[in-house]
Amino acid sequence: MRKAIFPGSFDPITLGHYDIITRGITLFDEVVIAIGINAEKKYMFSLEQRKEFIKKAFIHEPRIKVMTYQGLTVDFCKKVGAQFILRGLRNPGDFEFEKAIAHTNRKLSEIETVFLLTSSGKSYISSSIVRDVIRNNGDYTGLVPDTVQFKTNPK
Repeated sequence: MRKAIFPGSFDPITLGHYDIITRGITLFDEVVIAIGINAEKKYMFSLEQRKEFIKKAFIHEPRIKVMTYQGLTVDFCKKVGAQFILRGLRNPGDFEFEKAIAHTNRKLSEIETVFLLTSSGKSYISSSIVRDVIRNNGDYTGLVPDTVQFKTNPK
C-alpha cells in the first residue's frame, strides 16, 4: 500500500492545499493530512476547527485521513507507516525551501518526498494571505474550500 502524508498547519486549508490533496490521492492508496502542532506558533483557527474544515472537505473520500502530530515529520511517517511525504510547490522559492527539507528528511530516514506543482490558477494562494484577508474582513470564500466557514471570530 502506497501511503503518503501531507503535512502542514492548514491555518486554514486553502484551495491550493485542496488541489494538491485531490491530485495526490490519484497517486497514492491513502493520503494522511497531517496537521502539525507547534506550541510556538499562534494560530488563527483552533486545532479542532482546522481538523473539522479538512474532514468536511474530504468527507466523501475514505482514502483521505486527518491526523495531528508533534515532532519530526519523518517520525510521524514511521508511526503511521507512510513511505512518502507529499508537498505542493507554488513557486521557485517554495522549491528551494522544500528541497532542503526533503534532503534532510531523506538523510534522517528512507522517506521519499513527492512534489506536485500547484495548479496555475491556485498558485498565488497561501494560508497567510487568506488569514490577512480574513483579518481585514475581506471575502475569503474564493480562496478556501466551502467547508471553511465561521461566524465573526475564527476562534
